[in-house]
Amino acid sequence: MNDTEAVVEGEVFRNYTLEERLEKVEKIRVMARSSPCDKLLMVQCLKDKCHVVAVTGGGTNDSQALKEAKMGTQVAKESSDIIILDDNFASIPRVLGRGRCVYNNIQKIIQLQLTVNIAALVINIVEAVSAREIPFTVVKLLWVNLIIDTLGALALATEQPTKELLMEKPPPVMSRTTTQAQPLITNIMWRNILFQALYQVVAILILQFSGESIFHVNERVKDTMIFSTSVLCQVFNQVNARRLEKKNVFKGIHKNKLFLGIIGMTIILQMVVVEFLKKFTDTESLSLRQWGACLGIAVLSWPIGWVVKCIPVSDKPFVMHLSSLVEF
Repeated sequence: MNDTEAVVEGEVFRNYTLEERLEKVEKIRVMARSSPCDKLLMVQCLKDKCHVVAVTGGGTNDSQALKEAKMGTQVAKESSDIIILDDNFASIPRVLGRGRCVYNNIQKIIQLQLTVNIAALVINIVEAVSAREIPFTVVKLLWVNLIIDTLGALALATEQPTKELLMEKPPPVMSRTTTQAQPLITNIMWRNILFQALYQVVAILILQFSGESIFHVNERVKDTMIFSTSVLCQVFNQVNARRLEKKNVFKGIHKNKLFLGIIGMTIILQMVVVEFLKKFTDTESLSLRQWGACLGIAVLSWPIGWVVKCIPVSDKPFVMHLSSLVEF
């Protein structure tokens, strides 16, 4: 980048055409001798380029730019979307990091919950259509959802902001030049959800239709293995959900002791429910070999998740693809 692109006077920037301003605004580092109108034009151009814009200033000359911005210091509390209460510009990166972390954690929880709900729904429908006994009783479904809605959500909600997350490009927002903002459930999430749910459906149905002959067990033990495998799949899928797009889902996991503790506690609770609360959940005790088989099936979700993340996805929102199919 040369100096003529990085430094510009307000009058020069003001006299650019709209197309020129949109082309050059991201390269500008200093705008000298700028009027309130010039600042406003810069903020609007950056927003049109789908940037989240932060403005600091306390004078009346800054009022228009502050009102247009998405983030500002305390002086802008009546116009900005996010207010920095300590009136410190250095706090903006921390606020952005925390905000993105909360948004990202919500997406992780949604991905986890949709995966288990879609898998359970498809399995029960297939079993009902095939006139076989449904493997998930009401108590078992409640237990699976209790684990995901409480322990699973708590584990993912404890993820802390990272510099890597802060440096990522923010999702598209509504602006004067873009009418489509990024949905909460992105194409990347739909890809992860559908493939993980598909794996769980296939694994559970194989156990349901062939589990007795594969493991040489009776029907009650087979149903218990199905129940334990389903729960353990959700436990290990929590690790997959830590990174929606990155392949290395274990990066930084050792720093989150609470996450690891919740994973361990969930596995222990499942073993207690199966082995000691058999009358409550209508289960049978499993041998070490059978527990190992359940764990092995669940652990396969990790390499499957790695392979799935190699599959590219379209930038066009998944909902728009469905709309196109309906119109067709």
